[in-house]
Amino acid sequence: MTETRAAPARAPGGLDTTSRLPDPDRAYRALIDAHRGLSDEESAALNTRLVLILANQVGDETVLEEAIALARGDPA
Repeated sequence: MTETRAAPARAPGGLDTTSRLPDPDRAYRALIDAHRGLSDEESAALNTRLVLILANQVGDETVLEEAIALARGDPA
């Protein structure tokens, strides 16, 4: 049997916003757990490092700029 996939959800600039995680709830829990026991400053530093690591993984400045705009809620 062939699995059919829904077309990717696209933000106005073309950013694929479809979940690509096999278990999004698990990923969310991992992010929350990573902050457990941290001060506000430590939590912010963790977020900064994580964003930079993931931005490097994306490796495309245009896609990164689209993701930033989407996260900020900026109009297209």
